[in-house]
Amino acid sequence: MRPDAGLALPVSARTLPPHVVDAFRRQERACLELGSPFTAMLCGLIGESGLPAGPVRDRLSAWRDAPGFLSDALPLRLVGALHYLVLSSHDDGLARIYPPQTADEATIATAIDEAVERHGDLIGRYLDSPPQTNETGRSAVLLPAFLYLQSRFDMPLVLSELGASAGLNQNWPRFRYEYGPWTWGSLDSPVTLACEWLGETVPAHPPAKVADCAGCDIAPIPIATEDDRLRLQSYVWADQPTRLMRLAGALSMAVNHPPNVAKAKAGDWLDERLRDERAGHLHIVFHTIMWQYLSSEEQAHAQWLIESAGRRATAAAPLAWLRFEPDGQPKSAALTVTIWNGEHPNGETIALGRGDYHGRWIEWTAAS
Repeated sequence: MRPDAGLALPVSARTLPPHVVDAFRRQERACLELGSPFTAMLCGLIGESGLPAGPVRDRLSAWRDAPGFLSDALPLRLVGALHYLVLSSHDDGLARIYPPQTADEATIATAIDEAVERHGDLIGRYLDSPPQTNETGRSAVLLPAFLYLQSRFDMPLVLSELGASAGLNQNWPRFRYEYGPWTWGSLDSPVTLACEWLGETVPAHPPAKVADCAGCDIAPIPIATEDDRLRLQSYVWADQPTRLMRLAGALSMAVNHPPNVAKAKAGDWLDERLRDERAGHLHIVFHTIMWQYLSSEEQAHAQWLIESAGRRATAAAPLAWLRFEPDGQPKSAALTVTIWNGEHPNGETIALGRGDYHGRWIEWTAAS
């Protein structure tokens, strides 16, 4: 049992509803599995000990236990708010217990309570929207696929990203990649992605040739101001310094190489983006860990548009649909591509491999 030292109210007056407690306990387990013991501790403390009376506890207690509740990522909204208070220097008490600092659980519990009581309005605004992330590590899974397709067709690439978030992965050609048996990219890059290579073969890895890159998102993440950037960083768990460093590097790169992200639904944007033939280019529509968040109607619309464009594709203007998405197997996602070049009306689908959600490893299975 965790100590209750420093708690302002008796546990009975602090307790959160069972479904909210369960959400924090689930998130605690997920954080432990992903190597984030401090963030796991935060979730565990809040789930077990609750929160002091006030607007934050009221908001959490009123959260409905309805279909989709777990996908609301309620614990990560609160954890993101606490991290923002540290990054923005708004709360010295939290800063004293956040990594790389260390503290006992009673001290951490007290710091959480005091922050919640002091910053209820700011935390409430965080609770209004789901976590916003832009996982640059996924570029380490995408790079071999991009190079494989470029080598196969020997054409410059036109890239169209669905669910682009802040668009940071549009700068993938400027990142440095280290896979163990092979590397790619400049040593001077402010972003280095280390990814364990589990494949038996290594794809050809020529220099990238990107003619055009753009994306869309239903709610693009702004990164123009310092506060915008801090908010994005706040959703990276505080005890994952490698992810924080590469995000900071990607944000600095975006100052000189701003991403192109339109505010639009996937289907609406594709309807425009896929109209023009890209003669002499390989057009790649791609997305990472976002398809599940589309409604079934939006999925069907986007897929119909891609497949319709695929049937119009030719050897001079081929089309590829690259996706890195969950497929029911635990702790990883499938990397798959369907290619149209005028030979097969339904396209040629290739299983390229599997990868970790955050790009920590890739198991490459496609032939070189």
